[in-house]
Amino acid sequence: MINFLAIIEQYYGHDTDAARLLIKHSRQVADRAMEIARRKPQLKIDTDFAYEAAMLHDIGIFRTDAPEIFCHGSEPYIKHGILGRELLDGMELPRHALVCERHTGAGISVIDIREQQLPLPLRDMLPISIEEKLVCYADKFFSKSHPDRETTYEQAHKKLHKYGNATVARFEALHELFG
Repeated sequence: MINFLAIIEQYYGHDTDAARLLIKHSRQVADRAMEIARRKPQLKIDTDFAYEAAMLHDIGIFRTDAPEIFCHGSEPYIKHGILGRELLDGMELPRHALVCERHTGAGISVIDIREQQLPLPLRDMLPISIEEKLVCYADKFFSKSHPDRETTYEQAHKKLHKYGNATVARFEALHELFG
């Protein structure tokens, strides 16, 4: 097992507002992912990896301009996944890095990037492995902006509508798999 708390502390410091929020959110996502994995043993989820990946899926947020969640970087928030991938690729954690890149929304396709004119590289960033899909799905039920509330399936579904029908369809497919 990797020491994900040491990795978080490396970028967020010890006991900062940003670190506390990131750890709380990440634990919520990781706990939801583990609950799903327990209910779905037939999916043969690598739970050690999925837990670590859930704890690190948002590692890139500190480089974004999101002061409401204690992040004072210069990048748009939509880039936090690719920023996290860069960090974890640099630490030779390629599987964890892909979870960072592929968890945003219900995944982001190259079509989404073009149609929505997103400031992202033109490539598919869709969850592929079962663990990537699991973290992507579990993440939709918790918000860093409202860390004390759990989102319902209906609320998550409604929120994703603003990103288009393809995003909603991907979320529905994840719900079929894990819900």
